[in-house]
Amino acid sequence: MAQTVTPEGPHPSHMYKLVLLGSMSVGKSSLAYRYVRNDFRELLPTVGCSFFTQILELDEATVKFEIWDTAGQEKYQSVCHLYYRDAHAALLVYDIANKQTFSRAKLWLEELEKKFLPDEIVIALVGNKTDLAAEREVTTEEGEDFARTKGLLFMETSAKSNHQVNDVFMAVVQELLRREKEKAPRPSPHGSPTVDLKMSGISTRCC
Repeated sequence: MAQTVTPEGPHPSHMYKLVLLGSMSVGKSSLAYRYVRNDFRELLPTVGCSFFTQILELDEATVKFEIWDTAGQEKYQSVCHLYYRDAHAALLVYDIANKQTFSRAKLWLEELEKKFLPDEIVIALVGNKTDLAAEREVTTEEGEDFARTKGLLFMETSAKSNHQVNDVFMAVVQELLRREKEKAPRPSPHGSPTVDLKMSGISTRCC
């Protein structure tokens, strides 16, 4: 898994490319906007791809996220692979009130599996729009079960109500940093803070 890393030092810096994939109107742009700007807007459909950056100053490292928000319309899907090339992480987003978008998220996963080896990319399955719970078509258990069988992170969010938006991005960051520590030639310093991915409805890899 390639990324740009500063020379060895007490506070390393990593740059990660994250892509948001999913059907049109599942809220990918709203999730990115909420995360980066801490605001919610009813955004128009993305044309091609939108780009955001976010820098996190964590105790164990500085992380720069390059967030690529891809268009969900079918006419753009033939070129989406250009946007997720060299990605380190992906959010597969579906609308909990639209079963078809859940099926589409599964197809996006198949596309990623063709392009990346299992350990090359961190993937989170995200059920968005929990504010529409009364209209739910995909149960939490369905999302959890699918994520568990595929070894994905999982969380339900709402960009509108700001429910667990920061949490899902932080879960991805912590998994990326965990993999960095596994690759490191020497042990990381003890006492570095970690995030328990079992909290807040996050599912971790099963193996």
